Amino acid sequence: MRGLVTVVALLATACGSGYLLQSAVQAADEEKPEHTIKQVMAKAHKSKLINKVAAGEATEEEAKELLALYKALGGNKPPKGELEGWKKKTATMIEAAQAVVDGEEGAGEKLSKAANCANCDKEHKPS
Repeated sequence: MRGLVTVVALLATACGSGYLLQSAVQAADEEKPEHTIKQVMAKAHKSKLINKVAAGEATEEEAKELLALYKALGGNKPPKGELEGWKKKTATMIEAAQAVVDGEEGAGEKLSKAANCANCDKEHKPS
């Protein structure tokens, strides 16, 4: 009888672990950023939205859009280089974009420095 109880307990544990693993995988899939790196670069940089926001010529909505794009950027994994460096650089960009949204003095200059393409491209952009 004890052997049967042990087998049932082991099966229950195994099934529970499988469920937890599946839940963790699903949660990771749900945490995918809204935009890919390529999409963020197109919408924020190639369109010159960053220039408009940094110069103080953007609407509040445009500044908030840039902030959302940078948050999505930070949620992506870098195609090259260290994840820690990527997180640090994107966090700086997010902070600077937030400063613009909040109307902080000097935020445009801070944003221009943080969003300098060379800062990230050298370390994280694939060849």
